Amino acid sequence: MPQLRKDPVAKRWVIILHEQDNKPEDLIIPPAPKQVSVCPFCEGNEPMTTPEVMSYRKQGTLPNEAGWEVRVVPNKFPALQIEGELDRAGIGVYDMMNGVGAHEVIIESPIHNANFDTYSEEHVALILTAYADRYKDLRRDRRFRYILIFKNSGAAAGASLDHPHSQLIATPIVPKRAMEELEGAKNYYYYKERCVFCDIIRQEIAQGERIVYENENFVAFTPFASRFPFETWIAPKDHKDSFGDIEEREIKGLAETLKAVIMKLNVTLKNPPFNYVIHTSPCGDQAADYYHWHIEIMPRLSKIKAFEWGSGFYINPITPEKAASYLLNAKTQE
Repeated sequence: MPQLRKDPVAKRWVIILHEQDNKPEDLIIPPAPKQVSVCPFCEGNEPMTTPEVMSYRKQGTLPNEAGWEVRVVPNKFPALQIEGELDRAGIGVYDMMNGVGAHEVIIESPIHNANFDTYSEEHVALILTAYADRYKDLRRDRRFRYILIFKNSGAAAGASLDHPHSQLIATPIVPKRAMEELEGAKNYYYYKERCVFCDIIRQEIAQGERIVYENENFVAFTPFASRFPFETWIAPKDHKDSFGDIEEREIKGLAETLKAVIMKLNVTLKNPPFNYVIHTSPCGDQAADYYHWHIEIMPRLSKIKAFEWGSGFYINPITPEKAASYLLNAKTQE
């Protein structure tokens, strides 16, 4: 019989088809053929992008020229615009404001076909440092309430370019998904006077059956109420509400964990399209006691259909325990 599981944070229910004997190969989506064209993100094509906001580059090289390792540029077609004021307004029951925000692209490597299989841990740490540096800079802008950092890898995951990149969008409102987590975490804290994420992390480590990877500072696991097959979360073991407060010493441990998990997914699922999102507390929010930042990684192995859209339920065709076992035992080349 299928099993209903409840997420203890967002109070979301998930249907787990635990009796189906699905294996990773049953869920793999064949990759779409790649379109070859001139890539604006490749080294040497810097004039094809907007002027860079920041970059980490070789000594003696100049901005907007070759010689960089990680480069951040404003999105050429931004979802939100950095200039202007919000000018909040209402028309009857409808609220609106100007689309003010920031939309940036973190170009992860000058090499077009680079990926987590080819990145060194030091390079992953450099990418994460770029995330943190841009987060810390943008949260000083009082117009912004939330900063979302995410990666779309593969066309099926929403990537419009093959070249490895991540994105950052700063918004003047807190997104609905973040609000659900914040409210759930706050309610749990007021009831038990503990962080729900800390309790989850302690229980996952104690039980061990959904652990994918662990080091001194971070743990990766398949969540109990996984929405998607092979969904994996990475969380710091120490309580911290904002990704923007990550310390230099922690970035090394996060880079090791993120690279290890994505390589395990690549081996197990034959380089699947995936998304990852950094979940963090809002800018300037007093959520230090009850929220816990983390990364959610979601391989794109299934499509959301009418039932999911209409009901809010997700249907996962493989148990998180089985998924964790496959990932834990994946043989990766370091």
